[in-house]
Amino acid sequence: MVAAARAADAHEFIELLPMGYDTMVGQRGRTLSGGQRQRLAIARAMIRDAPVLLLDEPTTGLDVRSGRRIMDPLRRLMAGRTTVVISHNLLTVQDATRIVVLDRGRIVECGAHDDLLERGGTYARLHWLNAPAGSPAGSPALGTVLP
Repeated sequence: MVAAARAADAHEFIELLPMGYDTMVGQRGRTLSGGQRQRLAIARAMIRDAPVLLLDEPTTGLDVRSGRRIMDPLRRLMAGRTTVVISHNLLTVQDATRIVVLDRGRIVECGAHDDLLERGGTYARLHWLNAPAGSPAGSPALGTVLP
């Protein structure tokens, strides 16, 4: 349990709880922040060690900082597993082997992050709309990829 909590970046906050790992956190973790609940969910999934994962909007309800913080634990969770991620947050899918872009229920693009950026379609437009201001991203016409 502790190893999974460490891998999910949850061990530190768990240790700070009044009774550590024995703390009651309420129904559905009501006394925890959204990011803490997500990291506990990641730890539970690591313990289950399922070969297939379905992650539906894993960063929904999280602020930008918390969403970025759970990306490393999510990557550790997904390593070596078949994973389907349903998300509007492009950060959660950019490492995927295959990204399927839907528009009004229809597949409009399919490919890896870099390939989709080079094509300049729907995915690229969404990516560039969400690129941080002042980032070294360049313009989508040049095919420059965010680091």
